[in-house]
Order: sequence, then C-alpha cells, then structure tokens
Amino acid sequence: MSRPVVLAIEEDHEALGVVESQLTQRYAHDYRVICLSDAGAALAKLAELARADAEVALVLAGMPRSALDRGGLLERTRELHPHAKRALLVPSNVWADEPIANSIRAAIAFGGLDYYVLQPAGPPDEVFHEAISSFLLEWATERRTVPRTVHIVGEDWSGRAYELRTVFERCAASHSFSLADSDKGRELLAKAGPDVKLPLMILPDGRVLSDPSNAEIAAAAGAPPDFTRGSYDVVIVGAGPAGLSAAVYGGAEGLRVLLVDEGGIGGQARSSSLIRNYLGFPRGVSGSRLAEQAYEQASVFGASFVFMHRATTLARTGQVLTVTLDSDQRITARTVILATGAAYRRLGIPRLEALVGAGVYYGGPVSEAPVTSGKEAYVVGGGNSAGQAALHLARYARRVVLLTRGPALGAGMSSYLIRGIEASANIEVRTGTAVVGGGGEGRLQHLTLRGCETGQEDVVAADALFVLIGAHPHTDWLPPEIARTARGFLLTGDEFRDGCDWPIERRPYPLETSMPGVIAAGDVRHSSVKRVASAVGEGSIAIQLAQALLASEWPGVGQPAKDTGSVPLGRAGRGPVPGHTEDGARVGPGRWVAARSDQAGDRGNSEHGRYDGQRQRRADLRDGRVQTVDPVQDELHANERQNQREPGRQVHEPIEEAGHQEEQRPET
Repeated sequence: MSRPVVLAIEEDHEALGVVESQLTQRYAHDYRVICLSDAGAALAKLAELARADAEVALVLAGMPRSALDRGGLLERTRELHPHAKRALLVPSNVWADEPIANSIRAAIAFGGLDYYVLQPAGPPDEVFHEAISSFLLEWATERRTVPRTVHIVGEDWSGRAYELRTVFERCAASHSFSLADSDKGRELLAKAGPDVKLPLMILPDGRVLSDPSNAEIAAAAGAPPDFTRGSYDVVIVGAGPAGLSAAVYGGAEGLRVLLVDEGGIGGQARSSSLIRNYLGFPRGVSGSRLAEQAYEQASVFGASFVFMHRATTLARTGQVLTVTLDSDQRITARTVILATGAAYRRLGIPRLEALVGAGVYYGGPVSEAPVTSGKEAYVVGGGNSAGQAALHLARYARRVVLLTRGPALGAGMSSYLIRGIEASANIEVRTGTAVVGGGGEGRLQHLTLRGCETGQEDVVAADALFVLIGAHPHTDWLPPEIARTARGFLLTGDEFRDGCDWPIERRPYPLETSMPGVIAAGDVRHSSVKRVASAVGEGSIAIQLAQALLASEWPGVGQPAKDTGSVPLGRAGRGPVPGHTEDGARVGPGRWVAARSDQAGDRGNSEHGRYDGQRQRRADLRDGRVQTVDPVQDELHANERQNQREPGRQVHEPIEEAGHQEEQRPET
C-alpha cells in the first residue's frame, strides 16, 4: 500500500526549503512528502493523485490570497480529496494585517480551510510539529486507520450484527464496519483465522471476539471483573459529557467511582463532528475526540467503567442506593449521578424506520459522511447538531439539503454555523418543510417532503437522511418517586417541592432529584442548558454536591438530623469536607446557612437562615490546613434565590419543551 501524501505549497523558495526540511525529517518514513512552489503545479499533482486513488492526508498552502478564493487551491483540494485536511501556512505576524486576518477567519468559519499553521522557524520547531501531528491524527481517526480502531465484521446488518453496529455508532471509540463479503471483510476474516463465528470483533490489541456477548465486550473494554463487590461513593449512569465530567472530577477527589453505560463513551455528543466554540480548543474538537480524552483522563484518576450494561432499576433502602443492571447484577452506592442524557426523537415513519442503517440515520454523520461522496444527502433539524452535520456532509456529498419546520435557522442555531451554511455552495436550506414519507429497495432512494404551510408534497431523490430532531430523555427506567416533567426530563432542587413528598428534613440540593442522594446532570435535567460545555460543568458540580452528601451521610433520612456543634468528619484520607462553615454548620454549595445550635437534634433556624453570599471556609482534613473556597456560584443558585424572593415564579424556562422539538440545539 502506498503511503499517504502530505503536500506543501509555498511561493517563497527559502520558506519552502524550511518547510520541506521539517516535514521530510519528521514524516517521510510514513508519508510521501511533496513540496511545490507553484499553485498550478500543485493542482495538477492533486488531480493526478485523485486519478490514481492515492490518499492525501494534508495540504499546506502558503499565503497567496488566491488560495482562499472560491475555486482556488484549497476549495479544489476539497473537491478532489474530500478526506484531506487543509491548512494555511502563515507567518507569525499575520494578525497584524487586518484584511488578511479577516479573510483567514472567514475561511475557517465558512469551511474554506480547517485551520492555519505558523510557518516553522527552524529545526526543530515543535510548535509546527504539534499542529501537523494534530492534523494527521484527525485524518487517521476519520479514515479509521488509527491503531485503536475496533473492527466489526458481519454477514449482514441484521440480528446481533445490527445490535453491535447500533451500539458502536453511539460510541466515541474509533470503529469500522465491514460486510463479510467485502474486500476489507475478507481481509479481516483471514487475519482472524478459521472457525470464527459472525459477527466478529477484532480489538486494537489483536484479540478476536467471535459472536461476543455484551459481558465479553465489557470485559474486553476493561470493566473490573468484580465490579459488583463492595459499595461505591458515586455510581454514574451515562457516559456522555456530564457523566464523563463527573467521573473525572470524582476520581480526582479520591472518590470510589463507577460509571455504567449501555453502550460506550460519548453519548449524543459523538454526533457533533466539530465543536468550534468549546473553550480551550481553538481549532475545534469533535464530540468523539472530547469524549475519548475525558475517558482517558478519568481512567488516570482511578474511575472505573462498565460498558454494554444497561441500568434497569434504581432503589433506595435507608442510606444505600442500588442500581440493577440488565444482567441482574446489582451495584450499591452512597450517591448516584444520573447523566443518561437524551436521544434524538424518531420520525415514526414505518418505511423509513425499516431503512435505519441503510441510508437513514439518527444522529450526526461522523462515520457515514464519506459514503455520501457524490450523492444527495438530507439533514432534518434546526439545532446546532443539524448545522454541524450539514457542514460536515458538505465536504463529501454532491448536495446537502437541510430541512427544518421553523421559518428560519436563527431560532435554534448558532450564528457561526448559519454563516458557514450560507457560504457553502452545495448546501440548500428548506425551511417550513417536514419529512412525511420515503422508501427504497433495500436502501433509501427517495423522500416525500411536505410544506408546513402549503401542505404541498414533493418526492425527491435521496441517498442519505440524517435525523437530528428534538430529544427524548433516557428516564423510563427510573422509579415513579423520582419527579419528572410530562416529557420525562428530571426535576431537581426546588422544581419539584410543591408536587412531591420530599422524604427528609433538609432542603434538596440544586441538582438533586426527589430521591435523596440521587443527582441529575446534563441534558436529562429539566432546566439544563442543552450544550456540551454546560453538561461538563454540571458534571463537576454534581461531584461537589455528592461530596457534601457523603460528608454528612445524609442526616435526616427517616429522622431529624443531629447537629453536634463540631465540624463533621468525612471519610478518612478522602480530602476536604465540602459544605460546612468554619464553626461546623452544614451548608450546601450556594445554599442557606443554618445557625449553629448547641442542642442535639435541633437544626437551628436553617429554614430562616441567611444566604451566605460571601466566601466560605472549610477544614481540609487531609493535611490539617484551613482553606478558603468559593461556594458554587452559578446560574442555578441565582435562579433559586430568585424563586425564594418570588414564590410561585419559575425562573428557568423549560428549554427542551419550548416550541418545536426540531428547533432545539441538542449539543454544543
């Protein structure tokens, strides 16, 4: 197999020599490095490589303005090699030239290039190589050539093979699917050896799982063999952004953490092909990559993971919470964080539901986009995930049609995505339009569209349909005593107090559900902001609340809490005890401070106490110091204080229930 190509174009011969030297010394062993000084010659070389079906991994273009023009070098690169990464080589002072700087920003925003790379200053320039390596890693991940890829081979995509494919399509881990009679399938079967049974999984370390059970897959993914033994400080249900965040922060605090998910890591975030507005990732980050890095980070901190196991029941007996899995195994914990997220709603059209996996997909086109090359692709939805999907597909498909029921995209989509869609020549937006039918012989071939105002129906040819509409929370398995909205989203804090019997004497914490000790975080929560960054923030807050619960051991379960007048002891060696003032009065983060009482069993004037908006002090039992820390000061607590001042007024609006479900922004 020929090596992938890295192509660099720079008119300045001296600068080109430095670039060529850097690229050749570091990458020539694994890539064909081609350096040219003429854009016309570069286009001819790209066309020649396309005719030869050669893989182009990265194109680096120098600074001539023509490279950014419509029909210029970088746009032609995308047409000839849609998988290739495209970067602009720029000098370090490029931002001083405002017109050029603005054209670069516009090109990035509108998909004209992936990002920029500073010209190398001289060997070795590790800043330059960090950028190049990042591009090559992204390319290899998208092409499913990274060593960590899980390969799945099936005779056809039905039965158990379909189940595995469905699970892994919801997982951020790099994976590929091959039919047994395809060239790749035959190659993988030959490596697996004789007497294997389909469906087949080949793991990154070379192990072969023949028609594996969920338990075998979970064990291969690193699940502790005795994960049901003992009790955990925190059990997290759901491996989306909120759950992974909680695992990272819980592990970092020294808690015994177990995360359970019916699939793998990523949740709905994996459908986001590129999140450009996530803090700390100037080039943007895919939902899958973000989840992979969070998983690695949580593992380093000691969190444990059990995948391919679905939680079926949750119950509380005294101070012990029990999560039962579909394997009838039981896990006990002192606190539980529900981060199960929400799934895209389905169209409910029988003929299209029969084609799921054969041209019809629920979620973003992270792995399916390359197969749409030269075809007609449709995206349904008006939120950010739909916008990201359309822009990602536009790199491959001949034409992308974005369908939304609403009158305009601005009601549910970020402006940077709208600008990118408007600037893409092969994206068409049809507002006020719904999918009402469709079909095909073995695969999607056509759709029936209806105008929401006119009622007129059109039948259009279609090769792929990606549906990203609304959200349905994964809460059907929870017991009835956990309060939720009519749509199933979980109520937390003071949201449920009027219509639910809160069983203990203290007030619930802001993210705590109506079952004491059970916390909700992320999209599954009624008043959450449906964004990846918000879910990550709620995951970290959930751990702080769990620490407060662990430190106090839930005083008041079944009886009034006792105040001993001293700083309550947490778990030895587990770090600082959150949620207490210096004199030992217990407070939740950003909650009301109970005045200290010297009488055992008397909670003082906790319900009439004052809100402590100042900084709190708490004892750090790990090293004997006293630290000054801020309580959680976020929008949730501000809204709670507003609710206290104006009883009966609900500050949070039900974001996930407002207007058309199609017009939400489910992720990022």
